[in-house]
Amino acid sequence: MYWTIELASYLEDAPWPCTKEELIDYAIRSGAPLEVIENLQELDDDEVYEGIEDIWPDYISEDEFFFNEDEYEQ
Repeated sequence: MYWTIELASYLEDAPWPCTKEELIDYAIRSGAPLEVIENLQELDDDEVYEGIEDIWPDYISEDEFFFNEDEYEQ
């Protein structure tokens, strides 16, 4: 299983918390790439996932990217 920010971003709006099957269903319905579905198929069946961080702990949301607003103010 491998994740990238692009792949994980397909799950940002998933109906958290959800199970493996619910995530797979969501990924299929939302048109996520095959790599996302393959990654989800490797998850534990009996687990309930609270967010993308439960699947990929290194996930960085858009809010966590560094952006220095002062540098771009005129």
